[in-house]
Amino acid sequence: MTIPSSVRRRPMASAACAALLFLLPACAQPSAVAVSAHEAPATVEKNATTGIARITLSQRAIDRLELRTDAAAPAPGGAGVVIPYAALLYDAQGKTWVYVNPSPRVYERQAVTVSKVEAGSVTASAGPAPGTALVTVGAAELFGAEFNTGK
Repeated sequence: MTIPSSVRRRPMASAACAALLFLLPACAQPSAVAVSAHEAPATVEKNATTGIARITLSQRAIDRLELRTDAAAPAPGGAGVVIPYAALLYDAQGKTWVYVNPSPRVYERQAVTVSKVEAGSVTASAGPAPGTALVTVGAAELFGAEFNTGK
């Protein structure tokens, strides 16, 4: 009994298809764009008195991190401020912080005194003023840049 030639070619065709499936995604990857020599992704300037840094990001870094902000709101009754839970960070000592966005591409860590956490919001008795832009996506990366944890 002879095996038809089409059946004998199937394993070879399957192997060729599998190889293409592994190679095609690599072809679809966008090429890396060279970072401009004169603009670093992040510039960190430490305040010698407070120890808190002012982080200035390039627009490319902001886009890559997909940084998002949301505004702090006045607390009901006017006592404190309400911030999105996504903006809240805890340091190694358990202190609570947020990153504020005081001007375009500039971010600074600010202490927050949490009174209550409820339904995705944080009521703080001390922290940023209502209307302040707070980082809700990308704050952990800012924390890493401030403390140089990536190196």
